[in-house]
Amino acid sequence: MLPLKTLNSNFSLRPSPPQVALNRLRSIHFRPSARRNLQVQATFGGGDQSQTMTTTSLDSKEMKEKKGPMEPSSSVDEGINVRAVVTIKKKMKEKIGEKLGDQWEYLVNGVGQGIKIQLISHDIDPVTNSGKSVQTYVKGWIPKPSNVSYIVEYSADFSVPSGFGCPGAVLITNLHGKDFYLVEIIVHGFSGGPVFFPANTWIHSRNDNPESRIIFNNQAYLPSQTPAGIKDLRHEDLLSVRGNQHGIRKQHERIYDYDTYNDLGNPDKDEELARPVLGGHERPYPRRCRTGRPPTLSDPLSESRIEKPHPVYVPRDETFEEIKQNTFSAGRLKALFHNLLPSLAATLSSSDIPFKCFSDIDKLYIEGVLLRDEESKGVVENLLVGKMMKQVLSAGESLLKYEIPAVIKGDKFSWLRDNEFARQTLAGVNPVNIELLKEFPIRSNLDPALYGPPESAITKELLEQELSGMSLEQAIEEKRLFILDYHDMLLPFIKKMNSLPGRKAYASRTILFYTKAGILRPIAIELSVPKMHSSPQNKRVYTEGHDATTHWIWKFAKAHVSSNDAGVHQLVNHWLRTHACMEPYIIATHRQLSSMHPIYKLLHPHMRYTLEINALARQNLINGGGIIEASFSPGKYAMELSSAAYKNLWRFDMESLPADLIRR
Repeated sequence: MLPLKTLNSNFSLRPSPPQVALNRLRSIHFRPSARRNLQVQATFGGGDQSQTMTTTSLDSKEMKEKKGPMEPSSSVDEGINVRAVVTIKKKMKEKIGEKLGDQWEYLVNGVGQGIKIQLISHDIDPVTNSGKSVQTYVKGWIPKPSNVSYIVEYSADFSVPSGFGCPGAVLITNLHGKDFYLVEIIVHGFSGGPVFFPANTWIHSRNDNPESRIIFNNQAYLPSQTPAGIKDLRHEDLLSVRGNQHGIRKQHERIYDYDTYNDLGNPDKDEELARPVLGGHERPYPRRCRTGRPPTLSDPLSESRIEKPHPVYVPRDETFEEIKQNTFSAGRLKALFHNLLPSLAATLSSSDIPFKCFSDIDKLYIEGVLLRDEESKGVVENLLVGKMMKQVLSAGESLLKYEIPAVIKGDKFSWLRDNEFARQTLAGVNPVNIELLKEFPIRSNLDPALYGPPESAITKELLEQELSGMSLEQAIEEKRLFILDYHDMLLPFIKKMNSLPGRKAYASRTILFYTKAGILRPIAIELSVPKMHSSPQNKRVYTEGHDATTHWIWKFAKAHVSSNDAGVHQLVNHWLRTHACMEPYIIATHRQLSSMHPIYKLLHPHMRYTLEINALARQNLINGGGIIEASFSPGKYAMELSSAAYKNLWRFDMESLPADLIRR
């Protein structure tokens, strides 16, 4: 928050009389005795501190009496003087050139040549049939607080007719050559108290778009309740963000439009990086925000890509703020090392690292990987992670270590045990796929002509051997059997996945039993591959067993389930259900709901940053050859699998609580 000194009539450069745009206003006359000395307190946002500001209205003696040429001398319209305090946020860390530019903007704004501001009333002007309006220019500096150097405040003084009414909107015109970040505007001097206009938005330069930005006050209105003076502005503001499905989007724009996922592949670079378009009838998918880039040369249906460090377009207000950008960059750095450490280690170290025993894996946590400068140079450039990564790599070996998971700190081999495997189905990173087993036998919904008999190989006899004397019917009736079923989701992709180098995957079903002792434990795992003519047996069931060989085969079966679980978590539950499915709702909200709509105000904090995160994900996470394909079993078919899950499993009415828990 900003500590601001008391304002008075000698506060700033004395402005020239502001322009008055109220139609048919012939004069504004102030009696010498009509001296007003209004004091209003308001709070300003900036950083994590708060302070109250006291403003004093301009002395009416400073206003010159005006008389219109057609105004009778006996007719006097007593107006009021109001002041708008405009809060702008600058970059926290600026280069020398940026600081010099800010000083020039500071001067230009102070002398009234940088920002035009127009107040629009709730009330209708009967002549123009639109909201009454007055306009002026930001002119004058408010003392800058020393402890919040990146917050700057300016003042704008208005002469408002007494019948103006309550201001419902502000029009901002940026006369500078670049955009600026407007935090808020507070108008002081009206009888009802300060009028607050929350902004938190980028104001484009008039050079980029001559239209003024519309900022509404903080009152929520349904369309039918909108004051007459700002109804047209409400409609105009919505039209300004919808676009027309044409043209390449520019970074300063605020256009929310729809497109398919046609930018994941890069066939112009390599045929192996070609990827199908997601979003049609064959491969349905949620819509993304349209960028309008030209098609690739190799595939007219695919959009050309923009690689790092160049940004992918998102509407201007969806881009990260500076603090978020720094936090996200640090998180990406950590995630990149964590996910790619094995390949980095093998590529950058003096020799390959074969994991012959668990102790070799422990070294990744304890010793890390020592890199030599000449070994790291080429690979780091290929990773396209920019200067920040290079600087971190040159700093030493400490970042090339996994952080030791808390569960392993207490018990190095806990991840091998059944109780930890079962615990993670409920309390791990993916607790949303385990379901109550309600029917038996278990059957598939896939086409038996393509994928074999629909009945599971898990039999009643096999399960009852693991139920501690309880019958299968009793266990189902008492709700003690649960299933983690990735059979139908994965089986159509297993043949493709196993055709990739170094990949071996199975579709899986896992049965878990909740014992009378209150312990959840896995009791049977079915692994399946598609039906093959040479081998009619395409599925096999594993249990823990009692001899050493069966014991370790059981652990391998659990490893396959964990691999499937990790892939489904990232591709379906995390990316699809959390990120991709939210994007069309965010676009629709901005296109169909005014920022004054109460539902928009409710949704807005939850939509923040999602479009930018999704754009970055399309750029180097879910794209062809990206981190997801390199890290999870589906490989290049990862997004096709995600599309199939959307087609077969996603339902709007089942996505929230309690519906999801009841279904499972």
